[in-house]
Amino acid sequence: MPEEERQAGPVLPTSLESDSSKRSSWGFLVTGVVGGALLTVYAVATPFITPALRKVCLPFVPATSKQVENVVKMLRHRRGPLVDIGSGDGRIVIAAAKEGFPAVGYELNPWLVWYSRYRAWRAGVHGSAKFYISDLWKVTFAQYSNVVIFGVPQMMPQLEKKLELELEDGARVIACRFPFPRWTPDHTTGEGIDTVWAYDMSARRGRGGRLNREKNLSETVGLPASSSETQSKLLDVE
Repeated sequence: MPEEERQAGPVLPTSLESDSSKRSSWGFLVTGVVGGALLTVYAVATPFITPALRKVCLPFVPATSKQVENVVKMLRHRRGPLVDIGSGDGRIVIAAAKEGFPAVGYELNPWLVWYSRYRAWRAGVHGSAKFYISDLWKVTFAQYSNVVIFGVPQMMPQLEKKLELELEDGARVIACRFPFPRWTPDHTTGEGIDTVWAYDMSARRGRGGRLNREKNLSETVGLPASSSETQSKLLDVE
């Protein structure tokens, strides 16, 4: 046998080499597609799942058209800036902006904030409807005359205290789905899940107005409410 034939050894058919190469390519493609899909699901789902892991969860449940209508009804003859705490897809903020209010929405889910901005642009109110990614407990609401909240029972007592300390006397708080536990509503409209409760801060504080507010704040931070030095410290806290 010639020396060349002894050294050559077995040769694989060309068709088998081609099939092996195709299988390898398909394997890389499938791995890439699956990996990309999992990464996409993670990126999309994380902003929705993360709030559920918090001590007090404010889930996204879109407002019904009747709820939006009832909120707008509670805003009649009102003026001043409006804030929606946990603004979801932005429908309350956009509805308020259409009524002439400078409106702001705070939402922890970035996807919902971006979508809300897009909806405001489509509705032609992006100049007066603003949306921000933020935790409601880290935001001060003192500058708002109208506050809207679609809350859950677990958060309402704590939020009640926060708003009572921060809001001015002329402010109105509008609660949807669940009322505040200690406050008595000044106005109520709707029924069932569409019920909306309105609370006027001036009624919460009685005749003392802002003085009662400062007294409550002083009690919260453990300071006497009589001296001018105390009032200065109170303003620093606010």
